[in-house]
Amino acid sequence: MLDGMFSFVLLDTRDNSFIVARDAIGITSLYIGWGLDGSIWISSEMKGLNDDCEHFESFPPGHLYSSKEGELRRWYNPPWFSEAIPSTPYDPLVLRKAFEKAVIKRLMTDVPFGVLLSGGLDSSLVASITARHLAGTKAAKQWGAQLHSFCVGLEGSPDLKAAKEVADYLGTVHHEFHFTVQDGIDAIEDVIYHIETYDVTTIRASTPMFLMSRKIKSLGVKMVISGEGSDEIFGGYLYFHKAPNKEEFHRETCQKIKALHMYDCLRANKSTSAWGLEARVPFLDKDFINVAMDIDPEWKMIKRDEGRIEKWILRRAFDDEENPYLPKHILYRQKEQFSDGVGYSWIDGLKAHAAQHVTDKMMLNASHIFPHNTPNTKEAYYYRMIFERFFPQNSARLTVPGGASIACSTARAVEWDASWSKNLDPSGRAALGVHLSDYASSNKIPVPQMVGNMPPRMVGAVGTPELAIQI
Repeated sequence: MLDGMFSFVLLDTRDNSFIVARDAIGITSLYIGWGLDGSIWISSEMKGLNDDCEHFESFPPGHLYSSKEGELRRWYNPPWFSEAIPSTPYDPLVLRKAFEKAVIKRLMTDVPFGVLLSGGLDSSLVASITARHLAGTKAAKQWGAQLHSFCVGLEGSPDLKAAKEVADYLGTVHHEFHFTVQDGIDAIEDVIYHIETYDVTTIRASTPMFLMSRKIKSLGVKMVISGEGSDEIFGGYLYFHKAPNKEEFHRETCQKIKALHMYDCLRANKSTSAWGLEARVPFLDKDFINVAMDIDPEWKMIKRDEGRIEKWILRRAFDDEENPYLPKHILYRQKEQFSDGVGYSWIDGLKAHAAQHVTDKMMLNASHIFPHNTPNTKEAYYYRMIFERFFPQNSARLTVPGGASIACSTARAVEWDASWSKNLDPSGRAALGVHLSDYASSNKIPVPQMVGNMPPRMVGAVGTPELAIQI
């Protein structure tokens, strides 16, 4: 068992007492419920509790519950949890070795496996390290030393093009899955039923992952390694460009990690588990998180005038001239949120579809119909209607977070830029003036500029105006 990465229940048959513990970060989903008869229920899905429990809620990550004590208690309390500002200097080699160790640990498997490869920095590093270290493992002896990689997107999407280039560079057996906007729309109800949320950005990203997982499992693959968690640890979301100081930057990363079980971990776990596929996430290895979160956040700050883009310290750690892990322009590719990278028309199509099912009058009454976490867009209203049909209990709607967000930020970070409050949307393109294909200037191509010894920034170098990369 990978340390602290799984939840478990221990039953003492002598007196029927039990202990339940959830994994440190919330990589796998878990819920706890209370029946009218005083019984305690534990389930990995809400739908396992909603018929038998008077009340249920998400079992908090890093906690355990003892039936003898009758209360939840935190067992995982790392230094970063207090949000105190760390001061350890940045050492690229230390960070690189810590992440390689986290990836190698997840190669312990006796089932056919592969890597999810979007062509972005995080998944590409996971694929590169896995390809380097696979040959000497037990898994390679059982299933072969050539790594399989998987990517999903609309025809011509940014991720498909970048992933193909990375796969060719690494020599993986690459599987490219295409879907249409209509395919995704047709799957929305199934996605919400399995993911158990009405959060907009989670549903946007879960749908292509859900469709891809079905295809992967049909090939006989049972486990995939994925890149979730990096953006939370290193401040990779584009809104971090506007962080006012290192203190705010660090606190935001801490808050994002603490909330992963309600967003990206929930998506990755349930999108894959719906088809019996296991997802492993090395960025959320406890030891690696401790190393990365102990670095002085001044090194994580985005400073364009110094050539330091988002996740610069991670990129620099794997920028090896003698034995390169990735092509330079992939290593310095701008952040694409998964729901954007699969194809920008995906989100636009979802908004258009929702507008056909939610009227202006319905939106005017939204606060009366949904007083908790009132949807403020037609897309959000559409998802909420579907969710409430499957999960009408008040306990269910309370498990989903709410609040203002820009490009996946917390509500607090919205205050970093006064203009953001007028453009609240979880897409990375909502970070106007940051994303190279933002909503306000999707056709604008900036002139590449050399900054110090850092490479220039460029758009469209792989043959499409939608692909934002850096070389």
